[in-house]
Order: sequence, then structure tokens, then C-alpha cells
Amino acid sequence: MFRKMRRKKQELSEEECIDILINEPRGVLALIGDDDYPYALPMSHVYVDGKIYFHGAKKGHKNDAVENNSKVSYCVVDKGVRNEGEWWYTFKSVIVFGKIRTLTENDEKIDKLTHLGDKFFPTHEETVDEIKRLLEKTEVFEITVEHMSGKKVVEK
Repeated sequence: MFRKMRRKKQELSEEECIDILINEPRGVLALIGDDDYPYALPMSHVYVDGKIYFHGAKKGHKNDAVENNSKVSYCVVDKGVRNEGEWWYTFKSVIVFGKIRTLTENDEKIDKLTHLGDKFFPTHEETVDEIKRLLEKTEVFEITVEHMSGKKVVEK
């Protein structure tokens, strides 16, 4: 169902893809939005137990798109490197295809929000405080990965 990568020499291993998903903070989530137009938005994520998690508001374009069609794509690009004296970057990217759902159980939401918060906040205490303060206003989304590929790109 999913296409094979054309440039096999540039293909990343599954381990390299997972490393990027774990260590990079942001990516772009692509959904099917209003009137079947693509809707892509930057998101902060966490990769836990083979799934990708985000948080967001309880209402909005993203929520409507998730409700209308569970098929999504998520792309993460690392910072890349540029060697001294060269103008081009070498970077790695990962593209995930999967199904997204909204978590409904508070215990599950708190668990995933804790992983998210601990990735971004300086202390665990700040994570706990923010979850207590905003849990009722926060939606948590989960992508189940159906296909993942990664690629090393040299821009020149």
C-alpha cells in the first residue's frame, strides 16, 4: 500500500528514524481538512512506545479534521549539519503515515502529557503543575504508525 523509497542509498534504518522521532522536538502534521484540502501544521511531539503524541486545544480545524478522517502524515526534519567551507546542509528526515485518534481517558491523557511535558519543561514539577492547570482544556492526540521511512539528504 505504501510506496518504496526510490533512492535506496539515502534510506535510513528504522532505528535511525526512531532516534529522530525521539530526539527532535517538532514536525509537521498533515491532515485532510475542510473541503478535502490538505491541512498541515507544525506540532511539538513525543514518541512513546511506538506511537506519536501531541496536545492541543479542544476545538479547532485540527480537531475537526481528526474527527472527519483519521489518515495522517507526520514529517520530522533534524537540524542538519553544514561542514566548514560548504554552503549546503546534510539533513535527515522521517515521514510517518498512520491513523490519528483523540485520547478520551484522563489517566491515558495524563500519562502522555507527562511524557510531553518532561520532554519540553525544565523540571518534572513544572510538567505536573501544567497538567493540573490545563488538563480539562487540553486534547491529546495519538498517531499509530502504519508506515515510516527516513532519508538522508545532501542539499547540493
